[in-house]
Amino acid sequence: MYRDLTKGNITKTLIVFVLPMMAGNLLQQFYNVADTLIVGKFLGSDALAAVGSAYTLMTFLVSILLGLSMGAGALFSIYQGKGDRARLRSAVLHAFGLIAALAAAMNVAVFVLIDPILGLLQVPDSVYPLMREYLWVIFWGISATFLYNFFSCLLRAMGNSAAPLAFLGISAVLNIALDLLFVLVFGWGVGGAAAATVIAQFVSGIGITLYVRLRCRDMLPTRRDLRWNGGVLREIFSLSILTCVQQSVMNFGILMVQGLVNSFGPVVMAAFAAAVKIDSFAYMPVQDFGNAFSTFVAQNYGAGKPERIRAGIKKSALLTAGFCAVVSTAVIVFAKPLMLIFVQPEETTILAEGVRYLRIVAAFYFGIGALFMLYGLYRAVKRPGMSVVLTVISLGTRVALAYLLAHFVGVVGIWASISIGWLLADAVGVAYYCLRKGKLLQGADETCVQNTLDKGAEDLYN
Repeated sequence: MYRDLTKGNITKTLIVFVLPMMAGNLLQQFYNVADTLIVGKFLGSDALAAVGSAYTLMTFLVSILLGLSMGAGALFSIYQGKGDRARLRSAVLHAFGLIAALAAAMNVAVFVLIDPILGLLQVPDSVYPLMREYLWVIFWGISATFLYNFFSCLLRAMGNSAAPLAFLGISAVLNIALDLLFVLVFGWGVGGAAAATVIAQFVSGIGITLYVRLRCRDMLPTRRDLRWNGGVLREIFSLSILTCVQQSVMNFGILMVQGLVNSFGPVVMAAFAAAVKIDSFAYMPVQDFGNAFSTFVAQNYGAGKPERIRAGIKKSALLTAGFCAVVSTAVIVFAKPLMLIFVQPEETTILAEGVRYLRIVAAFYFGIGALFMLYGLYRAVKRPGMSVVLTVISLGTRVALAYLLAHFVGVVGIWASISIGWLLADAVGVAYYCLRKGKLLQGADETCVQNTLDKGAEDLYN
């Protein structure tokens, strides 16, 4: 059920662990891609623009819950590497309470603020009612999203990446089936597409919760663990909040870019909506690899194996670079056929703009691949603040340049700013690692020394 990432061949261990995560996240993309595909083909360009812009907003909101869960997951992995199940159970208890409370507050806030949010995004009048209808339904799935993300991060921290995949597979198939039923048969429009997604989210969220409750009792707090532990809560708060800030800043920057894109009208909105889905599919696997790499580093950090971490960094960098080269080439060559999945052939202006976006951005996928690795590394060695710094650099550059270049060269300036932001953040992240790598892995070195002393004391006693 659990995979120990502190032993065995590093490359094989990482690949076997990450493959279910990649498959799972590709399935997860079907939640919104199915909506986009069906809506774009059968409800028209305004509906496509509405669902695409709503996807960007929902990605931002989900990133808050995902960031909190990922931060907690890094701590879970460290305790797993140390073999400290008592503190692990305490961490699960405190993290669940903290994130559940924040999820509930966020859920109330988005319903209250739905109209100001749409105003901030500069949604055109023709798209406004469709986007509002879609969001009003989709917001009901936030609690289900919390359950899935929390328990999938817990399972992956323990080395189990297969169970989250199974629940996503079921819900993805259900989502597509309900999309077709609600939109094509019942004629419920964008609201039907949103309802299909929400139902599928609850299936995956409740399903994985029951799985952990029934099959993973050793990770869950018992009655003896139901007590306040300020030290554990502080660690969770530090890792989770900063990881949440990093994820939120990243997606808030994207949201600001979405607002700029919206100002160019429904054609550019629709092109961006379709192209971003292709983008998400293209580099989602390297994002998953960054998360798997983070679990690998965290477990070895807890186990006191700094040399294995250093070797893992080198091998992971090569794997990421190779994958990005293949995917970049494929997206550049097949940009038009990929856009035709979402856009009708006669919508030539939307098609042309989407192809231009893909060919500009795809050439630099290696930049986002390196950035995901850096995020995972700094989260795993308890330096989530550095991930925030890199995100601010990446997104700050992207937003500032997008607004500046859009004024002079139009939409192409927005697309170019994305890659520039990635590359600048990469340069800073790599430079920081090269200058501070000794101190970054100091905690693993200290654990290694402590483990050696404990083993020596045990041998002496025996």
